[in-house]
Amino acid sequence: MTKQEYAQQVERALAHFEAAHIVLTEEEKAAVEVADFGLGRVNEIGLQLVVYINTDRVCAKEMVLLPGQTCPEHKHVPTAGMAGKEETFRCRYGEVYLYVAGEGTADGIKANLPSSDVTVFHEVVLCPGEQYTIMPETLHWFQGGPEGAVVSEFSTRSTDETDVFTDPAIVRETKIEE
Repeated sequence: MTKQEYAQQVERALAHFEAAHIVLTEEEKAAVEVADFGLGRVNEIGLQLVVYINTDRVCAKEMVLLPGQTCPEHKHVPTAGMAGKEETFRCRYGEVYLYVAGEGTADGIKANLPSSDVTVFHEVVLCPGEQYTIMPETLHWFQGGPEGAVVSEFSTRSTDETDVFTDPAIVRETKIEE
């Protein structure tokens, strides 16, 4: 991802935060992270986020999914002797289509099937004010609806660098080219 592409994604994320009435400090705006998952298709497979706090016990972040943008299927595994992350998603703006293990098929979902590997299709549609908790080691993926989505995440310690993705081509750390 180029610096220019990265900056464009940050600007798009900031516009979504504003639409959701999420107030960020100047420091938080400057710290917005863009995850492209190493696939070079950030508008399709990607995520923008800002982390408020991540301690040994708790984590809080805001995530932006652009329209149709997908965070690929993954699970939070035990790390450094601690259980995998337990996280609660609360939709603040738009719709988010969340997929976890359970009854459901690829034919009956609202999301556009991403080009990365997915195996779970139990659909949970979150609208503003609705939330869902994902337990550790639960495979899940999620996608922004037609307007995109802003999602607050409240969780135990985040160790996203150790997440296990279904698609082996995915890399969590975004590489920025000069």
